[in-house]
Formats: sequence, C-alpha cells, structure tokens
Amino acid sequence: MENFAGKVVWITGASSGIGEALAHAFAQAGACLVLSSRRPDELERVRLALPRANEHFCLPLDLAQCDGFPALTAQVLGRFGRVDILVNNGGVSQRARAADATLAVERALMEVNYFGTVALTKAVLPSMLARRAGQVVVISSVMGYVGTPGRSTYAASKHALHGYFDSLRAEVWREGIKITLICPGYVQTKVSDNALGAHGEKHGRTDATHLRGITAERCAAATLRAIARGKEEISVGGFETWAIPLKRLLPRVLSRVIRKMKFTVGSV
Repeated sequence: MENFAGKVVWITGASSGIGEALAHAFAQAGACLVLSSRRPDELERVRLALPRANEHFCLPLDLAQCDGFPALTAQVLGRFGRVDILVNNGGVSQRARAADATLAVERALMEVNYFGTVALTKAVLPSMLARRAGQVVVISSVMGYVGTPGRSTYAASKHALHGYFDSLRAEVWREGIKITLICPGYVQTKVSDNALGAHGEKHGRTDATHLRGITAERCAAATLRAIARGKEEISVGGFETWAIPLKRLLPRVLSRVIRKMKFTVGSV
C-alpha cells in the first residue's frame, strides 16, 4: 500500500463514486483529508466512515460558483497550513446530441468540468509555489482524447483539461510542483445517472457500459499508485482505454469504430 501519512489531500466530488473511493484509499494510507462536493450530508457520511474520522474536514463547494474558492482555500490553509495534493475529481457528464444540447447546458458543463477545476487549482497553486512543493491531480477521462456520440461538450471539457494541465506542468516543474492526469474508462459509478441531457435534465439511469466497468475502488488504487510514483498521466479501465493509443497510432480506424456506436435519447 502507498504511504501518504501526514499528507493533506483535498478531494472534490468526494461524496460519491471515484471521489468517495479516493477518500477511503487516501485515509487508509494515512492522509488527512479535505472533502468537498455540493452535498454536505453525503460528505459527512463519507467522513464518518473513514479511519480517523476526526482528522478529516468537510468543506462543501460548488464547482460552478468559483468566486468563493480563494476564501475556501484560505480556510483550508488556516486549518492545515498547506495542501500537499489537490485532487480535482468533481464533474458532470453528458447524454445529448450536439445538435440538441442547448448552449446554456454546454456552458454549464464547461463551467463545472473545466473552469471550476482551473479556478480551484489557481486558488491553491500560490501556496504550493511558495512552498515549492505540491501535486495537482486531475481526474480526466478517456474522453480527454476521444469523442463519442452524445458526449460532445463533456469530451470538449476533458480535452480542455489536458491542454491546460499539460501546459501548467511545463510551467511549474522547476518549482517542484507535479501534475498528474488520470484517464479512467468505464467505472461503476452514478456518472451516467447524473449526466445532463439536452436541456439540463438528468439522464437518470446507469449505462450498460458503466455497469460492466471497473470498480471505483480499483480506479482509486491505480490513482494512488500513480500519485505516489509521480506519474504524469495514466489510463485505467478495461478495453476502452485502448482507444487512447489507437487515436494516436490509427486515428482513422478508431473513427470508423466510433461511427458505429449508437446513441439515441434515453439509450443505455
């Protein structure tokens, strides 16, 4: 098991899914956690189930409301003195044709998945630069490389994260700051249930692909290994992760495969 004893780890999207699994994995590895999401009750449920529950701190935040991030960061620094690892895990998926999705919903997806992640990182980064130490982790997706039907803006937000954080890595490595991108494939979470439809409605069901996916615990374990080893990027999942090298090496072959993927409103 990786050792994160004494490390202060801030996790967004910590109230369920991969974020909850990461909270358990980090706590078992000795870390002190800041748990954030929009759901205070669920954050408290997660905290109470962790080893050394009293050492961890619940800090509700909404990634779409980034004006308050500097004040929230000051609160964390005031309590713990530092953030060793920021895990940008929070986000929302999509299930809508590009032609049908309203611009308002597309903006909302980008606000949460891209701008919220960037804003929180920018709030935490100065303290890391001052200490010349820290690690920023971004839970991206295979969709950071590949676009599939019904996920246009979600894929765009993940592509954007890759561009931003690859550039940030090139800027801050001299100051001892590490950037790690995690690209999961299908994971057994409620990401598809909570995905936004064309007009902002929830998809409301678990896609068959996610039912067959890896467990959130397996994803979390691979993520902690990558963080501990200072990896720049990993992919984790099943056969679908092969889409990433295929995109690089045989893009036309992958394009033909993706064209055969069916997407209809209400499909699973």
